Amino acid sequence: MRLDPTSIPPLIAAIRRELGDDAEVWLFGSRVDDTARGGDIDLYVETDREAGLVASRARLAADLAIVFGERKVDLLVRPRSRAPQPIHRIARRDGVRLSAPASGRGTD
Repeated sequence: MRLDPTSIPPLIAAIRRELGDDAEVWLFGSRVDDTARGGDIDLYVETDREAGLVASRARLAADLAIVFGERKVDLLVRPRSRAPQPIHRIARRDGVRLSAPASGRGTD
């Protein structure tokens, strides 16, 4: 996994602040391949939150810019009440889980 380990706690904190303590986060895409080079940071988040996601994503983009600087971050957010799309399934299957819900509840 090509992500600075020191960036994970502030990443999780920012996501939980905006999307709730139930949020689960996966890193997926080229950053999970240790042999690859470059690439943006692809994050997939599942949350119980449904309301205000557009505003939350905007605030989260600003928070993630502080964490990752100039690196491009692609963020997929899926409320658990909505059926997963193929990209969501791929992110879960091939990605690296960075956090489980703070409540300890698993969704696997």
